[in-house]
Amino acid sequence: MSKNYVPRLKNVYKEQIAPELLKEFNYKSNMQIPKLDKIIVSMGVGEALQNKKLLDAAIDTLTQITGQKAVKTKAKKSIANFKIRAGQEIGAKVTLRGSMMYEFFDRLVNVALPRVKDFHGINQNAFDGHGNYSLGIQEQIIFPEIDFDKIEKVSGLNIVIVTTAKTDAEAKAFLSKFGMPFKK
Repeated sequence: MSKNYVPRLKNVYKEQIAPELLKEFNYKSNMQIPKLDKIIVSMGVGEALQNKKLLDAAIDTLTQITGQKAVKTKAKKSIANFKIRAGQEIGAKVTLRGSMMYEFFDRLVNVALPRVKDFHGINQNAFDGHGNYSLGIQEQIIFPEIDFDKIEKVSGLNIVIVTTAKTDAEAKAFLSKFGMPFKK
């Protein structure tokens, strides 16, 4: 990406969404208007304990989807029932910020989510109380970057959208204006 490139959603935010939110919530300053802070895309691969190829495949998948290199995540605690020891590599994640975050969000809302089978919108109750939204996707194949023939195993991924909104109502209004398809 060139240095002068500005993502489409970032322009939409500056020109349309920010002024609308300023009026709707009667903010006193532009700094109070909610913004996208970061998007975290993660994938748990519990089967990676037996098959290391699955973890490498998960990293490749996340790298293709987000356009940024994924990192391996390690277990924080030992869990005997799942035969997991602290420090074992059991997942992968990517943290997106800046232009890549806006590009990923644009592709998620406008391309990937409409490709979900029997899609009726996303749950509007998945906010955490601090203005952040969590979304679980069952199949990574909804993203057009993934070649269905080359994947090892169909698996899900988690997406956390972190905003600067103080309340869930502000965050819901903010994400709705970006085109997030909430269930009616």
